[in-house]
Amino acid sequence: MNRKLVFAITGASGAVYAKVLFERLVMLSGQLAEVGVVMSDNARDVWEYELGNRSYLQYPFKMYEKSDFFAPFASGSARYDTMLVCPCSMGTMSRIAHGLSDDLITRAADVMLKERRRLILVVRDAPYGLIQLNNMKTITEAGGIICPASPSFYSRPVTFEELAATVVDRVLDLAGFDIKTYRWNDNT
Repeated sequence: MNRKLVFAITGASGAVYAKVLFERLVMLSGQLAEVGVVMSDNARDVWEYELGNRSYLQYPFKMYEKSDFFAPFASGSARYDTMLVCPCSMGTMSRIAHGLSDDLITRAADVMLKERRRLILVVRDAPYGLIQLNNMKTITEAGGIICPASPSFYSRPVTFEELAATVVDRVLDLAGFDIKTYRWNDNT
């Protein structure tokens, strides 16, 4: 089944997660009909600061400006089935939890929730205060999934990219993609 996916990147630290997710999506192109990408201004700044480049421009997916409310996934009628926000800042999560559709990222998330489609927020911050926990609860109750960017070490990752992949692969599992990845105690 070919999926229509929205991939949003916010200004939370953790651009390596977005980079690895881009790479995985390229590898999953056979399972994808469309990928629409939207980055916040801060996401671009953080990517350039943390990774030292602008390689986000090199991936074969259509990029949309955060102010482009004519993007297809700004409406439920376009039938995008999944949205991944990776990494997701606490500010973006708060706006999503409270229905503030003030840019394309929050509007697309609002569409996913109202249409009962998959919305996965890869939150990258610590610690969580009561406000953040309540926002996570609100999003979960509305049908979204909160997947903290908490890497695992079972697969013995060596590089930052391998460590980030432990989170990204979990996100892709949650999104329903057929991926090959390390599975705990799986001898098959």
